Amino acid sequence: MIHSCEDDDIDLSIDGRAIERLTEVTPAEVGPAESLSFARNVFIPLTTACRYTCTYCTYYDPPGEASLLSPEEVREICRKGADAGCTEALFTFGDDPDDRYDAIHDQLAEWGHDSIHTYLREACEIALAEGLLPHANPGDQTRQQMAEVADLNASMGVMLETTADIDAHSGSRRKEPGQRLATIRTAGELGVPFTTGILVGIGEDWEDRAESILAIRELHERYGHVQEVIVQPVSPNERWDRDPPSLETMRRTVAMARAGLPETISVQVPPNLARTRELLDCGVDDLGGVSPVTDDHVNPDYAWPALDELRAIADDAGVPLRERLPVYERYVDEHWLSEQVLETVSTVTSAKETRP
Repeated sequence: MIHSCEDDDIDLSIDGRAIERLTEVTPAEVGPAESLSFARNVFIPLTTACRYTCTYCTYYDPPGEASLLSPEEVREICRKGADAGCTEALFTFGDDPDDRYDAIHDQLAEWGHDSIHTYLREACEIALAEGLLPHANPGDQTRQQMAEVADLNASMGVMLETTADIDAHSGSRRKEPGQRLATIRTAGELGVPFTTGILVGIGEDWEDRAESILAIRELHERYGHVQEVIVQPVSPNERWDRDPPSLETMRRTVAMARAGLPETISVQVPPNLARTRELLDCGVDDLGGVSPVTDDHVNPDYAWPALDELRAIADDAGVPLRERLPVYERYVDEHWLSEQVLETVSTVTSAKETRP
């Protein structure tokens, strides 16, 4: 049986037998990584506006309440991050927010921008000027929108979440899996090092999880651009009161991700959302971006762990902890990165090597 995913003209075929085999993977079939990595970042939510209204998400604010960071605010956050030794400027905003929010659209126009994406370019320029490497995570993007900013990013990302049609994405502004897959494909076509991931516990089943992992693998096999995959549990919040996925579910899902993805792709779990210590033997090798100066604006109820906590996690596992950049080392060349980003990589790397 061949399972086809053709939303948004994505020609993606996944063998149903491969899905079945992956659902049978257990933690006993994978092993712990030889080291753990993390990135030191500063979280910059350009706007809390979003065209979607996913029922598990606390990031977005309704029209009339959403904020938009000014260039001066972006610069101040970047400076604080650089002073704290951060290497990554993590830019987030909801999908096409200026399409739904008149106030956001009008403010962008006042600042000389015809879309949030051209403003993102200005924000990335600010980050580079302050010595940080931009990693933009702006949701669904067309080829034109991504091309607008790709040359100023060390890496980019979007959570696939799931290939399944789920109730949590329902409504008049439904999030379609095909749009997410198209964004991941576009990154590959443009040669952008990319981070993606799945959400666990939003209404998907085991076959959906396996299919999502295999869809990411197939896109990576075409373009070679996926650097890491996040396995993230959905967490209870003011909009989502269901129980989080069990530890057993997370262990099995992480093991499926490790078994289903190429070895070169890192498997990440966010240490502020998952029981990380109890997942390390399932193949986790990355703890994601952690900020010493800003909140996790996507999950504000769940504070980042301190660097000492990350060291303790690695020590308990008996493996070394290393700090990485937002772009993985194998992508640091002129094929993947622009000259401007490569220059900042060199500067940031030199500063990191001399840090006490």
